[in-house]
Amino acid sequence: QVQLVESGGGLVQAGGSLRLSCAASGRAFSSYVMGWFRQAPGKEREFVAAINWSGGRIYYADSVKGRLTISRDNAKNTVYLQMNSLKPEDTAVYYCAADRGTWDMGRAKKGEHYDYWGQGTQVTVSS
Repeated sequence: QVQLVESGGGLVQAGGSLRLSCAASGRAFSSYVMGWFRQAPGKEREFVAAINWSGGRIYYADSVKGRLTISRDNAKNTVYLQMNSLKPEDTAVYYCAADRGTWDMGRAKKGEHYDYWGQGTQVTVSS
C-alpha cells in the first residue's frame, strides 16, 4: 500500500508561483509513474502532468505547457509540481497519483490507470 500526501497549495495572485509537493510512503516509489491531476468546482478531473520513474520522460497537458514543471526526487520519495505564471483558471484541487504500470503517454494522462491517490491540495489563483 502506498500513501501519498500533497502539500504546498494556497492562495496566490495571478502571475504568481507555487510549488506543490507529494510525499510517498513505501519502497517502490522509484518504480512508479507519477502524475498530477486537478479538479475545479463543477468540472471533471483533468490531467496536468506525468513523469516516468527516472524523470527522463515527461508529459504535460497543453494547457500548462511552459508554465508548470513536474519533477521527482526518488531519494526523497517526492514528486513536485512547480507552478509559474499562474492564471485564475488554474484554480482547482490538485491531486498526485501513482501508477504501478509502465510508461505510456496514452496511459499516463488517464486517471483510471493510477493505483494510488493523495487527498489533494487546494490552489486558488485570484485575478
